[in-house]
Amino acid sequence: METIKVKGGALECLVVVGGQLNQLHSYLPADNVFIITDHHLYHIYGQEFPGFPVYVAEPGEQSKTMESARNIFYWLMEKGAGRNAFILGIGGGMVCDLAGFVASVFMRGVKYGFVATTLLAQADASIGGKNGINLDGYKNIIGTFNQPAFVLCDTGMLRSLPQEEIKSGLAEVVKHALIADKNMFGRIAENPGSIFRLEESMINYLVSRSVHIKSGIVSRDEREAGERRKLNLGHSWGHAVEKTDAIPHGKAVSIGIAFAAHLSEYIGCLKEDQRKQIVSLLESIGLPTSTTTNPMTIFRAMVKDKKRENARIHFVLIAGIGQVSVEPISLSELEAFVQTLKGSDTPGQTH
Repeated sequence: METIKVKGGALECLVVVGGQLNQLHSYLPADNVFIITDHHLYHIYGQEFPGFPVYVAEPGEQSKTMESARNIFYWLMEKGAGRNAFILGIGGGMVCDLAGFVASVFMRGVKYGFVATTLLAQADASIGGKNGINLDGYKNIIGTFNQPAFVLCDTGMLRSLPQEEIKSGLAEVVKHALIADKNMFGRIAENPGSIFRLEESMINYLVSRSVHIKSGIVSRDEREAGERRKLNLGHSWGHAVEKTDAIPHGKAVSIGIAFAAHLSEYIGCLKEDQRKQIVSLLESIGLPTSTTTNPMTIFRAMVKDKKRENARIHFVLIAGIGQVSVEPISLSELEAFVQTLKGSDTPGQTH
């Protein structure tokens, strides 16, 4: 078990990698705790939850809405929650986003914590204090920056997940390796078997390295004024693919990373052999790197991204494995590149 501190403003979050669900009492207050989870988690683990009121949401992105948040607000009031309430989210990325958002605005903000139960949540979604809900399918348009008190990453709970969920989480793990750790990238490429067997030492290593990379960036730039934008690698195009294709977040991010690699090569900051290496790794762990959707359809969805500033998007480019940069790219330049994808075997369209 490893404890990692994430500093953000006046708050400090403890991330416990390798902790267990039955250790929750060590991190929770004695009373006024209110749990938010989803039906899948509640069905499998509900009997192991601490004895506090539980709100059970429908699984999936369809629950990350203002209507869902509104229903939870009413539920909290019915249960007598006040300004001393503590919100505990137990689940994957959707639960973490929804519970964190609710906690950030209920009674002008109450304390909260997470038990992250998917690889995507443990390696990324639960870390860093970003909380958000969707608006008409557009990702995290409404949200807050607010650190949880703790995040417990029980990697043993990953064994209850289908392999597709592990693959989805690996997209965010690969993202962190591309941002800051060439050796981590190599270990993923060399050990896919141990990853999919969920060998404890390998999974704890991947989660821990991801948390260290993300927490270091967040501690230096909590509110995404500069360096934190690096964590959006693969997400501008990926969020648009998630909207147009209705596929899981991790798979859309994988397509977004491949798009960023091709764009980086097109601009001239990434060598062809490294672009091929990145795409090859994603495909070797069962992740998609392209979509049959018309690239211009995706582009039109991307221009509504919240990272857009006037006629530019701060795009994360790959300079090499373990090295990225954030560059403001005009929409016209991006559109010109997207036009080159038509009829070619690149992210955006396959044949």
